[in-house]
Amino acid sequence: MASMLKQALREPVWHVNGRIAFALVGLTVFLLLFPLLDPGAFYLHLMILIFMYAVMSQSWNVIAGLSGQISLGHGMFFGIGAYTSSVLYLQYGLTPWIGLLLGMLICGVIAVMIGIPMLRLSGHYFAIATLLIGIGCQVVFQRWEFVGAASGLWMPLTEESSWSALQFHHSKAPYYYVFFGFFIVTYLLVWRLGRSKIGFRLRAVRDDAQAAQSLGINVAKYKIIAYAISAIIMAPMGSLFAQYILIVDPDRMFNIEISILVLLMTVLGGIGTIWGPLIGVAILIPISEYSRIYLGGTGGAVDLIFYGLILMLICIFRPAGLISLFPKHVLERERQR
Repeated sequence: MASMLKQALREPVWHVNGRIAFALVGLTVFLLLFPLLDPGAFYLHLMILIFMYAVMSQSWNVIAGLSGQISLGHGMFFGIGAYTSSVLYLQYGLTPWIGLLLGMLICGVIAVMIGIPMLRLSGHYFAIATLLIGIGCQVVFQRWEFVGAASGLWMPLTEESSWSALQFHHSKAPYYYVFFGFFIVTYLLVWRLGRSKIGFRLRAVRDDAQAAQSLGINVAKYKIIAYAISAIIMAPMGSLFAQYILIVDPDRMFNIEISILVLLMTVLGGIGTIWGPLIGVAILIPISEYSRIYLGGTGGAVDLIFYGLILMLICIFRPAGLISLFPKHVLERERQR
C-alpha cells in the first residue's frame, strides 16, 4: 500500500505526453504562419471551416463523449448564437463581439432551461427530444418577423475592414486568425475540463449513472452542466460564421445537417477523446469541399455518400474511431519512473 501511494504521488498532475506536446507546438507554429505563405483564398476558407467544425464537434463531444447523451439537435445553439449577434448588430448597433458573448450566455441559459426537464430522459428518448426541439426552433425563427422570418437578415457592409464589425474585405487571413484563436482556446479548455473533477464525474455518469449516483454524484446536475458547457462552446461559432458570410436565415443556421455533421465527424474520429473530433473534421470537410468543386451542384449529395461509406467502414473495422489507429504508447501519457 505504501509503495502504491508513493507511486501515485510521483504521477504528474498534468497528464502530457512529451512527444505529442512537441508535435502540437510544431503544428501550432505552422498554423500561425500558414496565412503568411500566401496559400490562396480557397485554402484559407478550407482551414476556417476546419477550425469552425472542429470547435462545433468538440462542443457535441462534451455532451455525448463525456456525459453519454446523444444530441441530434445541437445545431440549434449554432443558430441562436448567429441570430443573437446579428440582431444586436443590426437593430442596436452593438459590435458582434458583444453579441457573441451574449449569445453564449443566452445559449447557456436555454440549455439549462430545457435541460432540467429533458435530461431526465436517456438513450434514444433524449436524442429524439433534442431533434424535435431543434426542428421546433427552426420553425419559430421562420415565422418570427422581428428576426426577418424565412427571409433572414443581411449584414450591412462597412466601407473599410473593421475588427469592431468583424468584416474584412481584402483578405480572409483575419477571419482565419479569429477562428484559429477560438479553436485553440476551446481545445485547451475542453482538455482541462476532461482532467478536472467535473470531467471525471461526467465520465462516471456516462459509464454507469446508477453507480455514479450511489457514490453521491448528482447525475441530473452534471448532465445539465455538460449540456450548458456544450451549448456555450457552440454559440460563438454561429456568431462568427454569420459575420463571415454576412447573412443569416433559418434554413441555413438551423439546418439539421449541422447537427448530423458534427455527430458524424466526432464518431468518425473517436467519440469521448480530445483529438477524435479534429481527426474527423480534417477528413470530412476537405471531402465535402472538394466534391463540391469537382462535381458542381451534385457535390452536396456525393459528399453525403462518402460520409455514409466511411462511417460503415469505421463501424465495421474501427468502432472506436480513427484515433484507435494510433499506437497506445503514443496516446497514453508518460509515467514517472
